[in-house]
Parts: sequence; structure tokens; C-alpha cells
Amino acid sequence: MTELAQRLLDLPRSSFATTTGRIDQLIRAGEDVVNLCQGNPDLPTPPHIVEALREEVLDPATHRYPAFSGLLELKAAIAQWYADNYSVRLDPEQEVAILFGAKAGLVEISQCFLNPGDVCLMPDPAFPDYWAGVVLARAHMHTVPLRRENNFLPDYAALDPAVCDRAKLMFLNYPNNPTSVTAPVEFYEDTVRFAAKHKVIVASDFAYAALGFDGQAPVSFLQAYGAKEVGVEFISLSKMFNMAGWRIGAVVGNPDVIAAINLIQEHYYVSLPPFIQRAAAAALTGPQDCVHELSKIYEHRRDIFVAGVRAAGWDVEVPRSIFAWLPIPGDGGSVAFADDLLTRAKVAVAPGRWFGKYGEGYVRVSLLAPEDRLREAVARLAEF
Repeated sequence: MTELAQRLLDLPRSSFATTTGRIDQLIRAGEDVVNLCQGNPDLPTPPHIVEALREEVLDPATHRYPAFSGLLELKAAIAQWYADNYSVRLDPEQEVAILFGAKAGLVEISQCFLNPGDVCLMPDPAFPDYWAGVVLARAHMHTVPLRRENNFLPDYAALDPAVCDRAKLMFLNYPNNPTSVTAPVEFYEDTVRFAAKHKVIVASDFAYAALGFDGQAPVSFLQAYGAKEVGVEFISLSKMFNMAGWRIGAVVGNPDVIAAINLIQEHYYVSLPPFIQRAAAAALTGPQDCVHELSKIYEHRRDIFVAGVRAAGWDVEVPRSIFAWLPIPGDGGSVAFADDLLTRAKVAVAPGRWFGKYGEGYVRVSLLAPEDRLREAVARLAEF
């Protein structure tokens, strides 16, 4: 067989896929595994969105190829959603691009703006899929540590100015995966000033938008003055509407970046099925009670989990999103700890090391599991 291209050989391998295979093996062997490893919503898509999809599928007009860059009605719905929730004004035609899930756009943006040898500022820990686009672009990742003492926010003053001047792109993600912290608007204002000074494009991953806890809605990067001049923001319908299997997201903001994303997508994807786009528009413009209710469900799950592990003597910060970021006891390493936990207690969590060097010493726990399974996990963790 012909050898694969080097760019594919260099792609990071998914530890999540390997662990999922092991979990499946244990389940097939009759073991009861509580899987808190992945961020895969366990609740169904709200009925009114499913019904909207059913109606759109029955419309023959949705059986044809749509416009390459997506339906204007969905872009307008996204713009209206931003106006309603964040008081951010967007031009639907110039400042919104439709994505085959936010993940696709987060890989594409590196290929749009990074040449071989260019520098990308990469938070650590971070969602591992950010790395793939940088690798495919043959660019270089410069680590930006996210430390507990700085509330897991980048410390721009600690970065080498010479490296920052060479950088073309930087990733951010708040509410953060895996640390679960949120960012205030003041941080984003600092980010805009930093990006403008060093001429860096900001790629803000806002995958957990609208899922706010304790009565506090997450802040959008675009709420900072001048944000559209330096970057874009990625949103996903996967978490806030339980539409993970629908694979639909968007990127909004700087029109030059949006044009580049649309260009590369013409060659990769062309466009999402029209019936999915129309149903997504219905989700964004329809009743938002389902989103608020989902936030309450996740907040309740968080409270159950935190109370349980604290009662067991585990020092845990209160999560601000759908993950808990737990410091591990001892010094054996997060991968060994997670492996031991799965082997002995049959609870699956994600080692912090999977998210980068500075993720070591932690494990990430997903709260996307029914309440009874979270209680079972707490009991097993306490015994473990």
C-alpha cells in the first residue's frame, strides 16, 4: 500500500477513541462502567426542534443543493441570537459562516492563516482538536500556560514579546474545556489590546455559550470593544440545544476571517443539508426555555457531584460549566490515576495530560450523565 502523507502521520492520535474502545470492551464483558470521560450530551434534542426538522425534510426544496456558503435565514438567525443574548451586532452576509460542527472550523482556521513555520499561541491545557489544524498547516505551537493561580487565564505579560510578534493566530476557550472556568469581559478587553498590538488573529471557542450556572451567563469574546477587528468566535448548537449528532455550528466576527473560512469550506464541505440548517434556525429563533432548563439540570448535577466528592475529602473548585476539573491525589500522574480508576472502580474520566503538559495533576469529569449515574460515580470515587 502507498504510504500516507506525512501530514496525516503527524496528526495527534485521539486518546478518547482508545479509551472509548476499552470502555466498550469492559461493558461487553459485563462490567458496569460509569462513563464520565466524554462531553457527549445524554439528553435528547428538544421536541420542537425535532418537529421543525421533520417538517423541513418533507419540503422538496430542502432536497436540492443549498448555497455554498449556507442559508441566509440561518445566518440571520445567528445574528439575531447574538443581538438578543449579547447585544452584539453582526452582518449576516459578511460576518457569519456556517460550519459542519464548530470542531471543523477550529481546524480550518489554522489552515487558512498559518504557513509552514508560523507561530500559533496555544493554551495549555486545551481541547486537543485545536492542535490538528496547526499540524496540518505545518506551523509551530507556542504554549500559553493556564495556571490555577491565574484562574486558568493566559498571563499575557509573561509571554515573550518576540514570540508574540511572530504569532499569527491564538486560541481561547471560555467557558473552558477542560478547566471549567469562565472569563470576564475585562479579560477579553485585555485580549483585544494584546491581539491588536501583536497583530494576532483571535479564535475564541464559545462552545458552551448560553449554559450559565448560578444565574450568570457566560461572556462572549465579541462583547469586548474592538473584538471583531482582531478575531472571531465559534459557537456550537451541540451543547446548548442537545444537537451534538446534528453536527452544526458557526463562526462569527471579522469579515476577512469569515471570507477565508467560507472559501476553504467550498472545497471541504460545500454546505450543510438545508433541512438541518432550517431546523437550526428554528432552534435559535424559537423558545429558549429548553436552554434555560438544561442549564438548571446541569447545575443540579454539578451540585450533587461537588457535594459528594467534597464529602469524600476531595478538594474541588466549583465548576462553571459542564466539566469538573479535579486535582488528583498523590504524584503518580493523571494517566495512571485515570487508568487505575477505570480498572478498579469502573469510572471513566479523562486524564489532564491529554489536554497538554499543564493539564498534568488533574482529571476532567463530564457532568453529561444522568443524576443516578453521577451519584454512583461519587460513591465509587469515595471508596476508591
